[in-house]
Amino acid sequence: MSEPPIVAASVVDAVMLAIIHGTAFCADAAWGPDAIALTLGMPGVFGFYRPGAGMILARAAGGEAEVLTLAVAPASRGLGCGAALLAAAMAEAARRGAGEMFLEVAVSNGRARRLYQRAGFAETGRRRGYYADGADALILCASLSPCAGARGAIGGGAARVR
Repeated sequence: MSEPPIVAASVVDAVMLAIIHGTAFCADAAWGPDAIALTLGMPGVFGFYRPGAGMILARAAGGEAEVLTLAVAPASRGLGCGAALLAAAMAEAARRGAGEMFLEVAVSNGRARRLYQRAGFAETGRRRGYYADGADALILCASLSPCAGARGAIGGGAARVR
């Protein structure tokens, strides 16, 4: 049986995206529908989702892009959903003219760090005490050369992944 397709997200999908996000993050870190709708309405912001499985929001502006959040439902982890969403976001950011993509990931989030490494991200810095629990975040960056999105889609695998 094939996986459901990756779908472009819009403001009308905010409730569904919030449900996915809520399954992946604890209650105090989960984004609600209003936050997601407001974010999707901002200039340069775009998103993708796999129904019931995962979602990603990103922003492209000024030749750069950033992953705002990436959430994968527990039942869909380890099945390539995060990698597919990240590859879609990287390809869209490149299409919008971004040359590189940034993100923050918790130092302790080994699963997400492996995903990002497989997609070509490398550490460029650290934000001390970045998360509400006081955890540090690593700042990662990947080049969005024409083959970067394809490399992510074929070889593996964007904020925190849960």
